[in-house]
Formats: sequence, structure tokens, C-alpha cells
Amino acid sequence: MIHILVVEDDRHARRLLEAVLKREGYQVSTAEDGIRAMDVLEQQHIDLIILDIMMPNMDGYEFAKELRDAGSVIPILMATAKHLPEDKKKGFRLGTDDYMTKPIDTEEMLLRIQALLRRSQIASARKLVVGKLVLDYDALTVTRGEEKQTLPQKEFYLLYKLLSYPDRIFTRIQLMDEIWGMESESTDTTVNVHINRLRKRFEGYPEFELVSVRGLGYKAVRH
Repeated sequence: MIHILVVEDDRHARRLLEAVLKREGYQVSTAEDGIRAMDVLEQQHIDLIILDIMMPNMDGYEFAKELRDAGSVIPILMATAKHLPEDKKKGFRLGTDDYMTKPIDTEEMLLRIQALLRRSQIASARKLVVGKLVLDYDALTVTRGEEKQTLPQKEFYLLYKLLSYPDRIFTRIQLMDEIWGMESESTDTTVNVHINRLRKRFEGYPEFELVSVRGLGYKAVRH
């Protein structure tokens, strides 16, 4: 059974989320702050974490940072009353996988959980299948039937990222942060160059296309 940890200091919100998740067949543990959540993680195998930001003792940002610094790849869905883009960016930089603002739409939350669990299974397998394409994360290869291409590392990571989240728009800054790193001297035009190389490399492939979203960034559309 999938085990979800709800980290939320508001007792009513915590109980509501617990009830909704249990009704969907998930096993649920709860914690009222990051310190208690760390205790739960030491005692239980957790498949996904729903994480509030504003909490006493250890807030959601600190918790996410500590978890990622320790090498944990448990998917984190951050749920918070903070609406500003800066708050989202901070969450993503610390290793959050997805983000919802309060009040939480529980139906949307369940869909996001399903997507995160699906992607975490892909990540643990380190292979991604898109139609007839197989992307091998460790070998940096894209295989289609008898054709096999080994991509430069950054090109491969960029393609793997976009295809792992079909139809989701990533800004150039998000992609730069994740693939080239926060300290990189590269500019966001680097992303454009790599996208164009990937388009040229895979222009005859019907499985997907890389779409520019004006003023925002890029997304992968699977066919």
C-alpha cells in the first residue's frame, strides 16, 4: 500500500487530508511540523510527502532542504497559503516536486499525487518509455527500434525532464537551475540552443514535439 506523510500544523487541515487520502486507499501518517516528520521518516517507509510551509519548530523549506541534503528522493507536494512566484521558486530550488496553494482542491491534489507517484516510479527505474522510444537515464541513450542515439549529457537531461512531465510548462530559469545548476555561468539562451538541437535531432520522430510557449518557456507534447 502507498504510504503518504502529511506534514501540516493546522489540526483541522491535517485531519481533512488524512480522511481524504484514507478514503482513496492510501496509508497515512501525519506530523505537525518538520521535526516530528523527520521522526516519522526514521520509523516508516514513506512514498510521498504532502508538506505545509508555515510551521513552527522546522518549517517546510527547512524540512525539504534537510531531506534533499540527506539524499532522499521521496516526492514532495508542497501545499501552502503562499501565492507569490518567489515562494514557488524557493520551494522548487529546495527540491519540491510539485506545488499547490491553499485552500486545497482535494480532487486536484489526488490527481497530482497520482502523477508524482507515477513519475517517481519512472525515476527509480531510470528509464522512460514514450511510444516506441526508450530513454535510458544511465546510458544517456534514446532508442527507437534499431536506431540508438547517445546524447550529450545536458541535451539528454533536458529531454528526459520535459518528457517526464508532458504538457507541463517549464521556464528557462527553472530548466537552467535544474540542469545547469544555480552557479552556472551559462545564460538562459543556452536552453534555447539545446532545445533547437533536440528538435533537429528528433525532427523525424512522431512520438513527441518540443513546444515553445511564448513568454513562458517550453513543454513537451506527446503524440
